[in-house]
Amino acid sequence: MSATTLIRFILPFCLMLTFCSDKQPDAQQLVDQAIATHGGGKYNRGVISFRLRDKQYRALRDGGAYVYSRTFQDSTGQRVHDVLRNSGFTRTINGTEVTLPQERKDAFSASVNSVIYFALLPYFLNDAAVQKEYIGEASIKEEPYYKVKVTFAKAGGGTDFEDVYIYWFHQQRHTMDYLAYSFKEDGGGTRFREAVNPRIVGGIRFQNYNNYTIKEQLPLEQYDKAFEAGKLEKVSEIKLEDVVVSKLPE
Repeated sequence: MSATTLIRFILPFCLMLTFCSDKQPDAQQLVDQAIATHGGGKYNRGVISFRLRDKQYRALRDGGAYVYSRTFQDSTGQRVHDVLRNSGFTRTINGTEVTLPQERKDAFSASVNSVIYFALLPYFLNDAAVQKEYIGEASIKEEPYYKVKVTFAKAGGGTDFEDVYIYWFHQQRHTMDYLAYSFKEDGGGTRFREAVNPRIVGGIRFQNYNNYTIKEQLPLEQYDKAFEAGKLEKVSEIKLEDVVVSKLPE
């Protein structure tokens, strides 16, 4: 075989390899891998309970049906029990259901849902309203990550559909180790969360978070660099305690 013929034979394969190496990761695949790593189908049916600060939370899921609740004592010592389910929200105080204006129901519903949402991430990243976009790679603490941007469609995106999230998924372990988000409610702001103390309970990966913010205006996509440079300010720690995972009866 002549040198010219050999080049003609090899060149297409070289071009194909180059093309394949330049192909960027698929955001949907990255999310699917992370969900599988963190618990997969175990999120779909069961009961998860945990304590966050002074409140007890419980999330029952059975396919598309859900019942989320939180229980705590208010400043006067009364026992408050909030329940959010597919059909709506109810609050009882000392065992008696109370009537609330719709505005308060919406606020309490969002509060309960937000805690459950963050506790079970990345599970909810395949909800119908979620819009995912791969936006590049990053290195944090000398570990390789893929970055995925998440926005929400107005239809089905809830009251916080304008919020924007960035997730950092480890390239080999497929774990969700960092996230950043911007929010509009309560005057708006941003946060960057670093996952700490990961542990497996009932086949599901649970994580605590160090919660950071920054005073200067900075695109969410650059929060990884700001974190590496020590520019973020730690504002709180989010600790899920006494985590229990139970199966539903067949």
